[in-house]
Amino acid sequence: MTKEEILSRLLSEISNEYDKTVGSFFYDVEQPVSTELETVYGQVEDILKNGFAKTAEGEYLDNKVLEQGLTRKAATASTVTVKVTGTPSSSVSVGDKVASDELVFTVIENAVLDSGGIAYVTASCDTLGRIGNIPIGAINKFPVTLPGLVSVTNEEAASGGYDEETDDELRERYFEKVSLPATSGSKYHYVAWAKEVSGVGDAKCIPLWNGNGTVKVIIINSDKEAAGSALINEVASHIEENRPIGASVTVESATPLTINISVSLVLANGVTEEMARNRISNSVTEFLQKKAFSSSYISFAQIGGCILNCDGIIDYTDLTLNGDTENIEVSETAVPVLGGVTIV
Repeated sequence: MTKEEILSRLLSEISNEYDKTVGSFFYDVEQPVSTELETVYGQVEDILKNGFAKTAEGEYLDNKVLEQGLTRKAATASTVTVKVTGTPSSSVSVGDKVASDELVFTVIENAVLDSGGIAYVTASCDTLGRIGNIPIGAINKFPVTLPGLVSVTNEEAASGGYDEETDDELRERYFEKVSLPATSGSKYHYVAWAKEVSGVGDAKCIPLWNGNGTVKVIIINSDKEAAGSALINEVASHIEENRPIGASVTVESATPLTINISVSLVLANGVTEEMARNRISNSVTEFLQKKAFSSSYISFAQIGGCILNCDGIIDYTDLTLNGDTENIEVSETAVPVLGGVTIV
């Protein structure tokens, strides 16, 4: 309720024989009261909203899901192997810093440069989250000069950096916990255990996949793509700590199902093919992420809709997905990911 509405109600309780216009005694007395009551009404609404998992936010949602034994998954740091060059026998030590143009990484293992003046060491990003998943060659300097060390680079992309779990993601896990029978080592229990690990975007469980007592858990990462070996190992370890005695558990990544798009476009004035390609890539990637582990096929028509929803694209023709004009089937163990977008 707004302060104007509150003020109107307060003044309506005063007899009309008194002056209630702007600047009058009664108006000036009731106006600050209405302002304070507006604040109180807002606080009461927030208290009510934050008392339910469906509408709670931030720390209030954290407190609500804790009632079911859930905690928000924390952000994680990316790691990468870097190649350090310099004078043979020079040392690279834990705590040394390497950097890209924007991010700093800390070396987490010791090494000595070989006779060729080269050493490979693992470094962890000082900034948590997926921002640290930088591409090949991005690490190119030492923030502080290190004796005997001349250059540094990464010959592989950094990986393993995941953002903190969002309110919506945490809320989804909460409702899964209260609505699915995740007890006594059921398949829902294995899914819940897998999704407790930071970086896991979704999971499936296949009971008895290789005979009695066997369980297979298939995971994808938070970007709804194939999971890396480090994440797979972390999930396996977490499940091993919680699983019932006697179960033989295998954890695997979903297999990427690459979808390549070819299309002819009618573009609005000022829109280049490169702009259109980037917009299509973003639109289709978002669509595929929503379909990951939730659909048995990718709709040809819906991909066309993703293209038409892009700003600056008026129409399209000659659309193909992996060279065909049919829906693409997605197996139980696959996750669809965008390959290339070709504009013809």
